[in-house]
Amino acid sequence: MAGNWKMYKTPAETRAFFDAFEPLVAGVSNCDIAICPSFVNLEAAVGSTEGSNIAIGGQNLYPAKEGAFTGEISGLMLNALGCKYVIVAHSERREYFHEAEADVVKKVRAALEYCLTPIVCIGEKLEERESGNTEVVLGAQFDGGLAPLTPEEFSKIVIAYEPVWAIGTGRTATPQIAQETHAFIRSKIKAAFGADAAAATRILYGGSVKPDNVAKLMSEEDIDGALVGGASLDPKSFAAVVKF
Repeated sequence: MAGNWKMYKTPAETRAFFDAFEPLVAGVSNCDIAICPSFVNLEAAVGSTEGSNIAIGGQNLYPAKEGAFTGEISGLMLNALGCKYVIVAHSERREYFHEAEADVVKKVRAALEYCLTPIVCIGEKLEERESGNTEVVLGAQFDGGLAPLTPEEFSKIVIAYEPVWAIGTGRTATPQIAQETHAFIRSKIKAAFGADAAAATRILYGGSVKPDNVAKLMSEEDIDGALVGGASLDPKSFAAVVKF
């Protein structure tokens, strides 16, 4: 169960969040918990969760170890801060920063080089869903960004299916729609990497996940977790999602 804070909270607000959140999930052992704050809040987040069952991740990384890349952050830096995860190819990165599938492969490999678990996002826009092209779009994203990985590399990633039309809109894919799409993604994994890999890969659903809809989503066979946006900003709300 992962939270993506996007561009919200200050370091002081980050510490206050974890002061409230950590006791609420202290006894949770049936799932992995990760929160991905903005870069300026990573140190506060890692410090606040030391010794807990909460892992911290970055929201993005640059493929190079270091260099003249103003405004970027590397896997080496995230690792040094104590991060365990990093989000790759979130739909907002694809839309606003024009990240392409070739970038996904580079970023995944850069994350793995520094012992970070990439949460790799794929998803379709509303017009692509309504025109019946969901599987075409997701298939192209998988084939371009994930299929080029080696089986060993692929075994270390998490996939997040995030229908772009359901992110921050209040609209959520029905459990049936989400399940059908997750099953398609799992079929792509099976075709590319085999049945064992398909069974072992965790596929998260992301798109307006809230305490009142998470249980129905998680009851579906191929939905293994959630990538939560707005609901992860409130400690009680995200704790309710984690403990669905």
